[in-house]
Amino acid sequence: MGVALRDILADFKRPATPEDLRGVAAIDAFNAFYQFLSIIRQPDGTPLMDDEGRITSHLSGIFFRTANFLEQGICPVYVFDGRPPEMKSSTIRERRDVRDESKEKWDQAKKEGDLASAFRYAMSSSVVDAYIISSARTLIQFMGLPVVDAPSEGEAQAAYMVLKGDADYVVSQDYDTLLFGTPVLVRNLTISGKRRIHGRQVMVQPERIVLSDVLSSLAISREQLIEIAILTGTDFHPGVRGIGAKTGLKKIRSGEFESIIREKLPDFDPEPVRNFFMNPPVTDTYSLQTRRIDRDGIKTFLCEEHGFSKDRVEPVLDKISKKEKQRTLESWF
Repeated sequence: MGVALRDILADFKRPATPEDLRGVAAIDAFNAFYQFLSIIRQPDGTPLMDDEGRITSHLSGIFFRTANFLEQGICPVYVFDGRPPEMKSSTIRERRDVRDESKEKWDQAKKEGDLASAFRYAMSSSVVDAYIISSARTLIQFMGLPVVDAPSEGEAQAAYMVLKGDADYVVSQDYDTLLFGTPVLVRNLTISGKRRIHGRQVMVQPERIVLSDVLSSLAISREQLIEIAILTGTDFHPGVRGIGAKTGLKKIRSGEFESIIREKLPDFDPEPVRNFFMNPPVTDTYSLQTRRIDRDGIKTFLCEEHGFSKDRVEPVLDKISKKEKQRTLESWF
């Protein structure tokens, strides 16, 4: 879900130029996987699968998008979620219920021959399970790229890596990374410039948000931005009914946060949520060392094990190989 801050962030979205994007990108891995599983599907919503019935939509997205990144001078570092905090359990249950309901509606729409509805419901039924995670990790490592395991939220770890200077920006569709303190967030970083929204494909462009610009222009602190998010709702609490981002901004500027919490949410303590965003669990135990691409490993994994066409995979491997001489970490800075 993320946080609903779009209305106060719209003025700070800037087109991301190729020069802006060159460097090390800390990618919220699960966020990316959900995108692939949602949009890389057949017309009736069925995901791509191999002969054994294993889903391969995410592998297609990872392989072709990552190759595109490397051609553009972007070194992707995929950051995987760890254990979610206990206060996120309600959101996790709600998402599971939505997926289950969407699966039922998808099956019904397919039976009725309503392909548009089937695709829409299928998008909401995606699950990042143990197989998705392990197979994604295998492919990324065959491509010679780093994988980072976050102790908790991947977005928090990615933001921390940018704050440390180990990465240049975070890639995610959600705004949560700004709450976690990333100096730069990049959204819409896709392979083709197209995304399926509400059942139709639209052109999208990469956009860049700089946290310092947001805070200085809105005349608020990062902690106050977190308070706005708490009022509007986060993955850790639904917030105050009827308060959106613009109203939340006004309330925070007028110093009403504590009084609103006392009046509207008397049984809710916002401090754990605020502290989690300000001081999330992160780790310094990771390596960003890149390695040589394992061409044979990729061809075996994608073509022989998962049914990918060699005619599609090999030209991409040839392009990646041309960038091989740049594949030391220092070359990305």
